[in-house]
Amino acid sequence: MSRETLRTTFGEDAELYDRVRPTYPRELFDNLARQVGAHHPRVLEIGPGTGQATAAMLERGWNVTALELSPGLAEVLQRKYPTIEVIVADFDTWDLRPAEYDLVISATAFHWLDPETRVQRCVELVKPGGALAVVSTYHVAGGSEQLFADVQTCYDRFDPDPTAERLIAAEDVPPDPAGLADTGFFESVECSKYVWEATYSRVEYLEVLSSYSGHRALTTERRDRLYDCIGTHIDRSGGSITKRYLNQLSVGICLHQPLA
Repeated sequence: MSRETLRTTFGEDAELYDRVRPTYPRELFDNLARQVGAHHPRVLEIGPGTGQATAAMLERGWNVTALELSPGLAEVLQRKYPTIEVIVADFDTWDLRPAEYDLVISATAFHWLDPETRVQRCVELVKPGGALAVVSTYHVAGGSEQLFADVQTCYDRFDPDPTAERLIAAEDVPPDPAGLADTGFFESVECSKYVWEATYSRVEYLEVLSSYSGHRALTTERRDRLYDCIGTHIDRSGGSITKRYLNQLSVGICLHQPLA
C-alpha cells in the first residue's frame, strides 16, 4: 500500500492505539529541553497520535499545538488534554503559520510526511533560533532474540513483505535517519539514541502489533493466521516477549531567517 493509504490506518481503532502505543524516555525530552532553551517554548507537534510525546512536553509547561491527520486520534487527544489546540489536518497541505514556533517536533510520524517538502515546510514554521526535532522509533535486535527469530518464520509464511520484521542492531541505525544534516537548512544538527526494553504478555503484544499500519493492512485471514502463529511461539517461550526499542532524536537548530 502507498504511504498515503497506510498513514490513515492508525485512526481505525483510536482507543487501542492510545492504550498500547509506547511513550518515550524522559532523558530524550530532557535533552530536547536543553537544546530548545526557551523556558516555555511554543511548540507545533506534527502527528501526535493520542499524545505519546505530547504528555512529556505538557509536563514541562510547553505550549503545544497538535496537528493530527486522523480525526479519531485527534478526538482522543483532545479529550485527554482539553486545554491544548488540536488541529485535524494533513500537514502536507496545511496552511502554514510562518515563523510562529520555537520548536516543531514530529515523533514517530515524520516518515509519513511528503519527503519532498516536509523539511522545508517545517523550517518555515520555526522562529529564527528555533528548532526542528524528529524522533524516529525502531524495533532493534535484543530482548527476546531467539523468540523474535522464531517469530520471523510466521512473517515468512503469512506476511507478503516479511523483510519489514527483520531486526538490525541498535548501532546500525543511522545517526540522522531524517537526513536533517544534509538539507542545508540548519546551523547545526545534534543526534542522540535511547535504547530501552518493554515486556509484553501474548495478548499485550498482539495488541501492539494491531496498532501498526503494516499489520492493519493485512487481510483479516492473513492477520489472524499470523497472530495465531506468533501467539503460539510466545506461549511456548513462557507467555511473554521482550522487545527492544531505539528512539533516535535528531534536532536541527535554525538560525537563519524563515523561508516564507
